[in-house]
Amino acid sequence: MATATQKLLSSLDPRRAHEVCRDLLASAGITIGGDKPWDIQIHDDRVWARVLRDGTLGAGEAYMEGWWDTPALDQLIDRVMRVRLGETLQKNWMIVAHAIRARVLNLQSITRSFDNGHRHYDIGNDLYEAMLGGRLLYTCAYWPNATTLDEAQDAKLDLVCRKIGLAPGMRVLDLGCGWGGFAAFAAERYHVTVTGFTVAQEQVKWANDHYPHLPVDIRLDDYRNATGTYDAVVSIGLMEHVGWKNYRGYMELVDRCLARDGVAFVHTIGGNRPRAQIVPWFDKYIFPNAVLPTLARIVVAMEGVFVPEDIHNIGEDYDRTLMAWWQNFDRAWPRLRDRYGEPFYRMWKFYLLGSAGAFRSRRQQLFQIVMTRSGTKAPPGRRG
Repeated sequence: MATATQKLLSSLDPRRAHEVCRDLLASAGITIGGDKPWDIQIHDDRVWARVLRDGTLGAGEAYMEGWWDTPALDQLIDRVMRVRLGETLQKNWMIVAHAIRARVLNLQSITRSFDNGHRHYDIGNDLYEAMLGGRLLYTCAYWPNATTLDEAQDAKLDLVCRKIGLAPGMRVLDLGCGWGGFAAFAAERYHVTVTGFTVAQEQVKWANDHYPHLPVDIRLDDYRNATGTYDAVVSIGLMEHVGWKNYRGYMELVDRCLARDGVAFVHTIGGNRPRAQIVPWFDKYIFPNAVLPTLARIVVAMEGVFVPEDIHNIGEDYDRTLMAWWQNFDRAWPRLRDRYGEPFYRMWKFYLLGSAGAFRSRRQQLFQIVMTRSGTKAPPGRRG
């Protein structure tokens, strides 16, 4: 049933819709038809009614279809998010329906997890090889002393290894291991054995093809099926797919798998406010059924199970990481075009540059959390 807000927005004539959007954009310093890099150029006047009716989903789909453009999408999104313009657009029927669905259902159940993973991570290793760098690391890099993406990703991996105090002979469980980049790095540099879990079959295939010489076991399975005892349990980019209904279960699973004096570690994107879902455009086109945790929700899930030893926010580094991914993707597009098609290019551009703008505005964070049990000594390298 249409809400009063939906009916009102649908009834706006094109001129009035244009005026409403013009005023909203002006509050962010954005001019329609202006000459600044972040200004908007309009190619279809129907865009205004669509954005007011469908919020951020409508804005993203209209961009994908070429209804509007901007020379610097990352700068535009940065400005939009600093004034919380997206929240204004989301206060309509689309976001309400999305939120109700997320609250009623467990969108990150085991039965859903393989489909969620397949829809994003299995779309093509050639895409990710071109975009992500040598180790196919699909998480925030660490840039303080790095000049290239690969250097920054190795710096991130080394930071994680030092924070959890890895030493030769240790056993490590990697939940949501991706293409095995952390597992391979830890095995090569710190001489440990690693067991990794992922729900994406293409990631397992790639890891098995590239790391047969290393003591790493990459398994196609949901993280909740992990068993055994490990000296360290890490997740680097999994918590965004765990879901707020499952945070406590995640902590209890880590507790079951962690040795008595072991160390646990989480690397995750974090939101500034608790939400039951990500924005509808990202849910529909990029990360189905994902949700960004807040630091508070993670810490509450830890209560009585783990002690937070260190919490480190490197969110500003994600802006630079995403811009590096975009440059790699854009450079490789001529050889990817025939397989993925032009609509994919605009979708992926909106995803990467929009995400860069979100981190630049500090509306999203990247938390690294080191955890131990009560009575356990803090790992000496917890602060990197």
